[in-house]
Amino acid sequence: MKGSERGEPPAPLIEMELMKNSELEKIIGYRFKNQDLLTQALCHSSYANEHFHLKMKHNERLEFLGDAVLEMISSNYLFLHYPDLSEGKLSSFRASIVCEPTLAGCAREIGIDRCLMLGKGEENMGGRRRDSLISDCLEALIGAIYLDGGFTDAKEFVERFIMTDLEHKKLFYDSKTILQEIVQRDRKSPALKYVISNETGPDHAKTFTSLVYLGDEVIGKGEGNTKKSAEQAAAYHALLELRKKDK
Repeated sequence: MKGSERGEPPAPLIEMELMKNSELEKIIGYRFKNQDLLTQALCHSSYANEHFHLKMKHNERLEFLGDAVLEMISSNYLFLHYPDLSEGKLSSFRASIVCEPTLAGCAREIGIDRCLMLGKGEENMGGRRRDSLISDCLEALIGAIYLDGGFTDAKEFVERFIMTDLEHKKLFYDSKTILQEIVQRDRKSPALKYVISNETGPDHAKTFTSLVYLGDEVIGKGEGNTKKSAEQAAAYHALLELRKKDK
């Protein structure tokens, strides 16, 4: 009897999943004892629904667990490494680390976007480029590592791949606010203005380009999947340019 007749994944599908799993394990330096946990972490609900006969579990429950584990580890890290920050500033700092765009960036750096299993419909709608799906998958992976290896292994993963380059992550998260504060210091400075200069892609998967103006001068340009994220990216690049001029 063939695998598909027994309700098991067909051989090519199994091989493809195992290749993705193995590739990701090499990148993150962690070998799962229970491979089913890794497969589940990479399985979006759209894939599980389209392949319901395979009885695969999607990653939403693991995402719930991983979110809690990430918050604990990131809170502990900031508490120990930034002893002079107040509770409010620690909360803001943590938010910059665990926010959707930041986590999606971390996920793409380790190739989660390539390994995520999506249904054809979600794939065609540009799901692989959506920050929300990629960041959710990263949290699911954290949950899977926690269940498979325990807190120590999850902590090692988070500190290695997420708790890095924190000052830049904080700068990106607060970019619009920080840029506004810098401009307001000089009362003679003209007002900031954000303009969406371009939109590309279908309605369900658009990419926006934003320009940030200081008066009539363009001081930053950025792209994002939403107008808000494009403006945030534009402000971030404006801040980087300002920092270069100050050096």
